[in-house]
Amino acid sequence: MTDSKKIPQSWEKSNKNIRAVQVVFELEQPESQALRIKAIEKGLSPSDYIRDIIGLPRKKPVRPRLSVSLSEEDYEILAKRYHLKPDEKRLIRETIKQELVKNHQTK
Repeated sequence: MTDSKKIPQSWEKSNKNIRAVQVVFELEQPESQALRIKAIEKGLSPSDYIRDIIGLPRKKPVRPRLSVSLSEEDYEILAKRYHLKPDEKRLIRETIKQELVKNHQTK
C-alpha cells in the first residue's frame, strides 16, 4: 500500500468496528422474552446482557437510547397525527419523545 492509500491513524479504531458482524440468535419466544426481561432488570440492553453472559467486554453507553425505524410513509402518518408537515422531522421526533414520556408517566 502506498503512503497516499494509508488509512489515517485517527480512523484505525473505526476500521476495526466496521469489520464487526452482527450475530442474530433465533430463540423460542419464552427464552427470548426472559433474556430481554433479565437485561432490563439489570439496566442493560439485550446486546450488552448477552455480552456479559458470554464473557465479552462491553462499553457503558454514553446516553441510553431507544430507537424506532421510521419510513417516509411513517412520517406522513405521524405528521397527520400531530398536525405537522411530513418534512418537519425534527419536530415530529420531539413530539414522539414527549408522547413517550407522557405515556410512561401515566401508567
